[in-house]
Amino acid sequence: MRALEPQVFDAIWAEVEALLPRPRDDHPLGCHRPRVSDKVCLFAMVVRLVTGCSWVDAETLVGGVSDTTLRTRRDEWVTAGVFDHLMELALATYDAKVGLAPAEAAADGCVAKAPCGGEGTGRNPVDRGKLGWKWSIATDANGIPMGLAIDGANRHDSKLLAATLEAVDDQGLLEEIDILYLDRGYDRNNNVRIAAAEAGISRLVISQVRARQPGQRLKAAKVPLGRRWVVERTNSWLSNYGQLRRNTDRKSSHRAAQLAFVVAILLIIRLLDAGHLPHPED
Repeated sequence: MRALEPQVFDAIWAEVEALLPRPRDDHPLGCHRPRVSDKVCLFAMVVRLVTGCSWVDAETLVGGVSDTTLRTRRDEWVTAGVFDHLMELALATYDAKVGLAPAEAAADGCVAKAPCGGEGTGRNPVDRGKLGWKWSIATDANGIPMGLAIDGANRHDSKLLAATLEAVDDQGLLEEIDILYLDRGYDRNNNVRIAAAEAGISRLVISQVRARQPGQRLKAAKVPLGRRWVVERTNSWLSNYGQLRRNTDRKSSHRAAQLAFVVAILLIIRLLDAGHLPHPED
């Protein structure tokens, strides 16, 4: 996983460091134990995010930091909005350096496991009713995420579209969408068209799958995906991260922060590969 490569992680750290809140120093005697490095804690969080391991395993793999410290540091950063700000900064930098293509957007949801339950989870109808969660993303024509929303696995994709488009609006990109590509599942009711109209989207393209007839060869059945394949590819990129694929946290704020962090990592890697971020060793 590229997020663990030294060059990539150093680039991630360079962007995160400037966003971290200043640690409190309010001990009455001024005799705190030495504070564990923020960089060590961030690396442990990336290890957990990539592998999907527990905090205890992340402590073992990284060393020099306890799982309690990692949870505490994670909570401090989530409260300070570090991961949300990181995603916004990475998206703005990508737009300025490379350029987004929001005119032709696509949206889709992806369900994942959440065996520990907690808020924002629900029974997954496609996984024998096991507990899971769902994210919904809207991407540009090249698959770059422009907005995110999360909910329980029992929540239909169509009901997350309004929240997803609202997240795109928060990035200042909603007005630039001319066409929105969706899959057939979004065509179940008129709420999707109402949400798109309220968002100012002039055209919806909903893929219609032609069912294979009895006796018809499988390869003869056509699935007109249009430009929707890019969001499917992005969902597969996100699912490569173990903690998204099988999430063991119990708070929606933690899942949302992890999803934003992964999107930021993907953007940082793209910027690094394109030469728009300085290599840390330079």
